[in-house]
Amino acid sequence: MLWRLRTGARWRDLPERYGPWQTVYERFARWEVDGTRARLLEHVQVRDDAVSRVEWAISVDSTVSRAHQHAAGARKKGNPTGTNWRIRNARRLGRPLAGPGAD
Repeated sequence: MLWRLRTGARWRDLPERYGPWQTVYERFARWEVDGTRARLLEHVQVRDDAVSRVEWAISVDSTVSRAHQHAAGARKKGNPTGTNWRIRNARRLGRPLAGPGAD
């Protein structure tokens, strides 16, 4: 479980030496629900803080910021350029595209 949290990898990429990923995931999920994982983390933090092995520094970068759901596909002001808008509009309206050169 710690390997997965440290690396950020998918559960399916868990090395075979830890056993089937499904088993590890199910145990992690159970421990998350019943509070076991939080108690283990707190125990380790308190123990390591007592012997000054923990440096409490927090770093935040833009990868943790989430954009609003509408920020990704905002339309630009002005007339659309290129042919993609014509294709999307024709599909949306369910009309066949006109031949080349027809505007």
